[in-house]
Amino acid sequence: MKRLVILGGGESGIGTAILGKQKGYELFVSDAGKIAEKYKEVLLHHKIPFEENKHTETKILNADLVMKSPGIPDSISLIQKLKEISIPVISEIELAAQYTQATIVGITGSNGKTTTTLLTHHILKSAELDAGVAGNIGDSFAQQVAQNNFENYVLELSSFQLDGIEQFAPHIAVILNITPDHLDRYKDQFENYVNAKFKITMNQTKGDFLIYDADDVAIEEWLKNNKVKAHLVPFSLEKELPYGAFLKEDKIIIKLNTEQFTMSISDLTLQGKHNVKNAMAASMTAQLLKVRKQTIKESLSNFEGVEHRLENVKKVRGVFYVNDSKATNVNATFYALECMKNPTVWIVGGVDKGNDYHDLLPLVREKVKAIVCLGLDNKKIIDIFHNVVDVVVETAGAEEAVKVAAKLADSGDTVLLSPACASFDLFDNYEYRGRQFKKALREL
Repeated sequence: MKRLVILGGGESGIGTAILGKQKGYELFVSDAGKIAEKYKEVLLHHKIPFEENKHTETKILNADLVMKSPGIPDSISLIQKLKEISIPVISEIELAAQYTQATIVGITGSNGKTTTTLLTHHILKSAELDAGVAGNIGDSFAQQVAQNNFENYVLELSSFQLDGIEQFAPHIAVILNITPDHLDRYKDQFENYVNAKFKITMNQTKGDFLIYDADDVAIEEWLKNNKVKAHLVPFSLEKELPYGAFLKEDKIIIKLNTEQFTMSISDLTLQGKHNVKNAMAASMTAQLLKVRKQTIKESLSNFEGVEHRLENVKKVRGVFYVNDSKATNVNATFYALECMKNPTVWIVGGVDKGNDYHDLLPLVREKVKAIVCLGLDNKKIIDIFHNVVDVVVETAGAEEAVKVAAKLADSGDTVLLSPACASFDLFDNYEYRGRQFKKALREL
């Protein structure tokens, strides 16, 4: 019996434990921190041995195979020791894919992954295809492989998940964009991060497809210097393409076969240039999976969007409040500011992941009337924007930030929470930050 050690007792770890139990592995789950009660109950129910608040090396270094949760960096000494003694360390995605014959769509990118994944899944479900959605969303891929038998999976994949793959090969891979993010995990080298994203296509063959943004400099540069076996399917807002998707006279045009797909961007429920690209990627994925064009159009016009991503929360005394807590990097916030039509009070800040805010300066000059800082260390934000915006205020929590923003906003303005930063200084995660923002709004 092979011994599978699972590092990390979160969503991916527990899903892997469920699948591992089903497939007959000898299991051990180890978490350096505390395991949440809901996950602990699953382990106890399945009689899976585990430990928390420590890693006991004698129980780990005797593994045949190790599944590492995506949040654990390769640089820690335990992972280095495992690699030194040639014990394979893989991701949950890699393990789960070995136990399903389903058609897999893998979606990655610095921004837009969740929206595009849920939109693609929405189209497939509307077409009555048997499809599951997993990765960074909902129940883990491993748990779904163990408990369901979907014919198709749409997976949202982070660079951390892709770092741990060896044989994983989606039939359709999507790379939405690549901008600097998580560089602390990649030795501050953007090139390392780009290479991690492109691992999504490394095992694809000529019968597979790679959908990608032909306007993205980093993507185009990588493709120029590297060979890809998959069939290349580009999309663009800037140029007319002989094959793929492009924008012409405010219409999305898709040419994948002899029949042309056309749809006005005014019919999309999701607004903004970035969402036009997301719609292109989702539409082409659906077409490659033989979904009818009419079903795609109807799905694009009735999709309701993603919580914490440009979510229109409510209007209070003439002021619009938008929750974009999922914007944990500068590029995501760039998209959000680009979408703003009214004078904007911008709530920004958190854990800076090496952010360069200079790309935001033109948009801030044009659209932002006041900045409300929401973080423990706001010096960098204040230094960059204090000469651009007349009012910059520091606050210590969501409730105070919302109250201050409400005082600074006039009727017809928008208050935008788009932090451009991780949330871990004041909040457990971006979802909790978004919920606290909405809770504070209810109390205005």
